[in-house]
Amino acid sequence: MSESATGEPVNAGAVADSGTGVDPSMLLSLRGVTKHFGAVQALRQVDLDVPAGQVTALVGDNGAGKSTLIKAVAGIWEPSSGTMYWQGKKIDIHTPKEAALLGIATVYQDLALCDNLDIVANMYLGFESTKKHVLDEITMEKRTQQTLKDLSVTTVHSVRQLVASLSGGQRQSVAVARAVMRDAKLVIMDEPTAALGVSQTAQVLALIKTLASRGIGVLVISHNLNDVFEVADRVAVMYLGTLVSSGPVANYTMSSTVELITTGVVSRAA
Repeated sequence: MSESATGEPVNAGAVADSGTGVDPSMLLSLRGVTKHFGAVQALRQVDLDVPAGQVTALVGDNGAGKSTLIKAVAGIWEPSSGTMYWQGKKIDIHTPKEAALLGIATVYQDLALCDNLDIVANMYLGFESTKKHVLDEITMEKRTQQTLKDLSVTTVHSVRQLVASLSGGQRQSVAVARAVMRDAKLVIMDEPTAALGVSQTAQVLALIKTLASRGIGVLVISHNLNDVFEVADRVAVMYLGTLVSSGPVANYTMSSTVELITTGVVSRAA
């Protein structure tokens, strides 16, 4: 069972399925997920719930297992053991394509954008819209404009700009908009504000809040606890491959979170 930062069990008030122990209202649930690479155990019996319409922040020091966990969810690495549930139903994800078909989109730090293509081409890369065997440029452009507008992305002057000309915050916006346009139900973001300036960081945090307000689940990996406490509804802390605590952000303070990240436990005085 997950615990709050004070070490007390967290009771979200939801009813779990008696057979699986999984709350069917959760978008994604992991139970006992373990991953090892030879003798190295990267994940140890991880239990995690990610609800729709909320931001869940996954925090931990380098080597805590955060990236391994999201890659297991994204279909890059299959867990060695454990079970994943999607909207209460047991699933097996073997490839990134299978994850995408479920509605899981991952935005990595490198963003996977092509600098030499414009925004429209990047949004539709690999999923181009055609009309009579010819690229339907008008439809793609209009839908790109509408998606960016729906996400309140106002700093992009033209969807025909080359991605190479965009700022870091604008690139993040394009990568996230691409996921939303492909009907993502869960967007996983790996260090979305890393190396961004103050104004660009504010832009990305606003985008994260917009995603949650649209009913999309957001799982964010971040080392920046100021960002975490600004946008997160829930916090999950990893330590040496183990999920040591998870629950509503109200159960955590900055100091207790740091203590969990660095020691895996929190003192009663915190």
